[in-house]
Amino acid sequence: MYQQLLTKEKTLAVIGLGYVGLPIALAFAKKVRVIGFDINAERVDMMKNRIDPSKELEPTAFDGCDIQFTHSIEDLKSASFYIVAVPTPVDKHKVPDLTPVLSASRTVGQVLSKGDIVVYESTVYPGCTEDDCIPVLEEVSGLRWMDDFKVGYSPERINPGDKKHTLENIVKVVSGSDDESLDVIATMYEQVVDAGVHRASTIKVAEAAKIIENTQRDLNIALMNELSKIFDLMDINTYDVLEAANTKWNFLNFFPGLVGGHCIGVDPYYLTYKAMSKGYKPEVILAGRRINDSMGAYVAKKLVQALIKNRKDVSESKVLIMGATFKEDVSDIRNTKVIDVIQELIDYSVAVDVVDAYADPSEMEHEYGLSLSSETKPPYDAIIVAVNHDQYAEMTLDNYRSLMSDEPILFDIKGMLKDRDMTGIHYWSL
Repeated sequence: MYQQLLTKEKTLAVIGLGYVGLPIALAFAKKVRVIGFDINAERVDMMKNRIDPSKELEPTAFDGCDIQFTHSIEDLKSASFYIVAVPTPVDKHKVPDLTPVLSASRTVGQVLSKGDIVVYESTVYPGCTEDDCIPVLEEVSGLRWMDDFKVGYSPERINPGDKKHTLENIVKVVSGSDDESLDVIATMYEQVVDAGVHRASTIKVAEAAKIIENTQRDLNIALMNELSKIFDLMDINTYDVLEAANTKWNFLNFFPGLVGGHCIGVDPYYLTYKAMSKGYKPEVILAGRRINDSMGAYVAKKLVQALIKNRKDVSESKVLIMGATFKEDVSDIRNTKVIDVIQELIDYSVAVDVVDAYADPSEMEHEYGLSLSSETKPPYDAIIVAVNHDQYAEMTLDNYRSLMSDEPILFDIKGMLKDRDMTGIHYWSL
């Protein structure tokens, strides 16, 4: 199959064209013929016009690509090698929601033919590909796994907003149903990943490798968040402590913050869910999750305390929140923890304005029922710099002061402004 894909006798299809799927589709489209499939017709139309709906890629990224964008399942029938790159969220109870990946499996199942290969990139718990996805492929297609088609798993490692660690220069973990399919999958990814591939021994190993990457990061950030709470009680600046500690060669340089997004704040729940289904209740992982999930309420409580100390009437106070996306300089609002800060302040009867030049107002309204402000309306009793967008770093303290009332309160969650002269400002950071 590998040679037939390179000669364009066969076609590769990518299912799901978001932050992960579109870069993959375009990278392969420079080497082979690609069908880019997404259920959102509006997004498909944008991509047909060389526009990345996620605002990550420039129009030039579409140059030299042999790709057909479509939302029609019928167009997928000509493909033989499928890559599934759809989200894997959790529900409100922190239980894995496999709806997108199972729906994508049903889509592929409708067009699957004998000899085809399906590769999953969506982050899942170990065993999900074989126990949950393959049965759907078999049921819908009427074909038999191993006898009629093969499956692989290659976890995505793309980091939204990161222009350095891209698909091309991050080692790709790959796995397959057997040696034959693994060889085809590995060889295909080697065409677009300059850093090379790592051949995992099994599909489950590849699934587990991905999920512990984000679990490890989540736990390290949770430790920093807990330390920031302790140091706050001691009137010690956490970032000053970390700067000093980081002079040791083997210190792991993590920082406190709001842990949201589609990976770090979600993936550990996939692992703990699977562990509990096996009769084991994780303690350390869930403890880390509880700490990180509590940080939005903690920040809001600290702000209310600051308002009271500054003799402000909480119910009459007006707060500006700068930034609503889950991280700096991206438009991605999935699982943003800024919303926790906002909701907690609203529960305290605080009037809140939220601004963010990156976030899509219609998406914020649809996802969270929150209206973004198109402009600031000073004076504000307090400002929370919730996301370290570059434009906020470039603002002077006079810019911030111009937005605030007397006895200004400035909350800088990730310490972006900590080295500025804060004379006359009630300043706080994690």
